[in-house]
Amino acid sequence: MADEATRKAVSEIPLLKTNSGPRDKELWVQRLREEYLSLIKYVENNKAADNDWFRLESNKEGTRWFGKCWYIHELLKYEFDMEFDIPVTYPATAPEVAIPELDGKTAKMYRGGKICLTDHFKPLWARNVPKFGLAHLMALGLGPWLAVEIPDLIAKGIIQHKNQQNS
Repeated sequence: MADEATRKAVSEIPLLKTNSGPRDKELWVQRLREEYLSLIKYVENNKAADNDWFRLESNKEGTRWFGKCWYIHELLKYEFDMEFDIPVTYPATAPEVAIPELDGKTAKMYRGGKICLTDHFKPLWARNVPKFGLAHLMALGLGPWLAVEIPDLIAKGIIQHKNQQNS
């Protein structure tokens, strides 16, 4: 179950209304508008809470997303490129977020650096279609994954901070 801080953060993310994916051109524009508004609100809330941890942008069609995410561990910032495509069956199917540079470094990842969200996030997403969107994917999918996996990868010596790599 999510902790109180996560519940509060998620409760402040606007829910989406339009049940449309990229194949439905007219309604997809409306869904994208809702996605952007929801993401903007989530980022604003994170910044206000001093919890800014990702940047995200999309191609013109809103079908391919990319950006950076980071995790602060022992006052060191670990930054990663991330990417995902919107599935053609979206929003019924959640996107699969990939962090390519971590590919093969943890068991909680699929080929291509796609993070494992099967057990905890995907059932939650399925119960909340079409209300959940990309901001929810970040808050309830990628964020918790980073919080669990990155400290573990650091402790095992699998990843190092960029300032320690050449020493």
